[in-house]
Amino acid sequence: MTTETAWAPLRVTAFRSLWLALLASNIGTWMQTVGAQWLLVEESGSDTLVAVVQTASTLPIVLLALPAGALADTFDRRRLLLAVQVFLTGVGVLLTVLTVTDHMPPELLLTLTFVLGAGQAVTAPTWQSIIPELVPRSQLPQASALGAISMNLARAVGPAIAGLLIARAGTGVVFGMNTLSFAVFALVLFRWRPASTGNGDAPERFAAAVRSGSRYVRHSPVVRRILLRAGLFLIPGSALWALLPLVASRRLGLGSGGYGVLLAAVGAGAVFGALLLPRLRARWSLNRLLLISSVTFTLVLLLLVAVPSEAAVVVVLLPAGVAWVMVLSSVNASMQLFLPNWVRARGLAVYQIVFAGSQAAGALVWGVLSDLWGLGPTHVIAAGLMLAGAVTLRWWPLRDTSGMNRDPAVFWPEPHLSLDPSDRDGPVLITARYAVAPSNADAFVEAMERVRLSRLRTGAVRWGLFRDGAAPGWFVEAYVVPSWGEHVRQHEGRLTGSDQEAEERAVALADGPAEVSHLLSAR
Repeated sequence: MTTETAWAPLRVTAFRSLWLALLASNIGTWMQTVGAQWLLVEESGSDTLVAVVQTASTLPIVLLALPAGALADTFDRRRLLLAVQVFLTGVGVLLTVLTVTDHMPPELLLTLTFVLGAGQAVTAPTWQSIIPELVPRSQLPQASALGAISMNLARAVGPAIAGLLIARAGTGVVFGMNTLSFAVFALVLFRWRPASTGNGDAPERFAAAVRSGSRYVRHSPVVRRILLRAGLFLIPGSALWALLPLVASRRLGLGSGGYGVLLAAVGAGAVFGALLLPRLRARWSLNRLLLISSVTFTLVLLLLVAVPSEAAVVVVLLPAGVAWVMVLSSVNASMQLFLPNWVRARGLAVYQIVFAGSQAAGALVWGVLSDLWGLGPTHVIAAGLMLAGAVTLRWWPLRDTSGMNRDPAVFWPEPHLSLDPSDRDGPVLITARYAVAPSNADAFVEAMERVRLSRLRTGAVRWGLFRDGAAPGWFVEAYVVPSWGEHVRQHEGRLTGSDQEAEERAVALADGPAEVSHLLSAR
């Protein structure tokens, strides 16, 4: 029964086809990364250049993920994905031809790797925002887990295939296979005809959507804590991916095939970890799981420069894959389950910025340190940083959100105005006047702090709570929303059950409901 439940989304034809196409694309991406790193190992011999391949592929996510999330929330997602895959196919053809004809200097390779990363930056949040259109809401956790399995299956298979192909046919063939994976994904998207999901509401404007997405993250303590935990793991963890080709070539004397085996070991461990995760989540708390995984990864980083043989390194890398997927699948699932529907793509985009930015910056730092001090000291520094991050769980644990109601809640009364503002009219000042008994005043002010965060997450740009100097029993909440359309969206679906509970807790401390006024700009 458990197995059927875990794989249930694959029974949906559209999800299954797109999931398989994305799996092929992920495999191609890992083949591309291995090919680029190995090409630079052979041509440059520079630790920094090899590590910067990871930086070049992940930095575009830092720069483009949030705009991509806004695009995914405001444009036709299928067409956006299709256009990106066609573009990536063209870039892949250019990369392949130049490599096969020996016209691929390191600078151009890193530039084209950056361009491919830009395409992936748009693909990731768009694909994740499509998933709720493909499977029933009850299957969203399973679909998210299948995404982790796809990524880590690709991590296991892609490097091994790349290593064999590089050894037998050269790096150009690897780049060609990656290009083919983009074309296959584009073909599947072209054949997919999604049911119309339009609800008649006007989409948010792009710039406003970017601002509202970043504003939501900025004023959500739960999301900020999730991002912090991800960064504290990813920055030291990126040392493994950045320096593994150097461990393979310099410490172990392996060729491209051996390097592929090492990466496949990490991927195999990650797949096993994804399958093991539900049992461990049932046995351990989320923070204990993060602690054990971080300590495990610390030991792996130390052992990588201590064990003497390829077989021993393979054994060491298996738990690294398990720990990697334990942490990142848990953190990603926490984001998926906490974010409300209206901002999910943008919230996940910010998570991807932290995910990619931590690895991009980390890879660059570890590469430079390895050039200066060598592989051994660099791995020891990364291990120490990983262990220090694990210790901070005592003060900065992930928050338990299992009891939070994240369903949309429409509970504000419809505003009745004599004026008829357009969606773009603004700014709008909303005031709410509360009568509060003196005995409840301190508790009311404290309760309104959660209301403040709710208002700022869902559209307000400024918020204040004031007390009437002539009548101390009266409190006035005032907040500014950029436009009337933005305030209407607060009324019609941006609030969640948790927001409703916070507001009801504050109102219960007042003498009746608030007197609400909507003040429109007079200019």
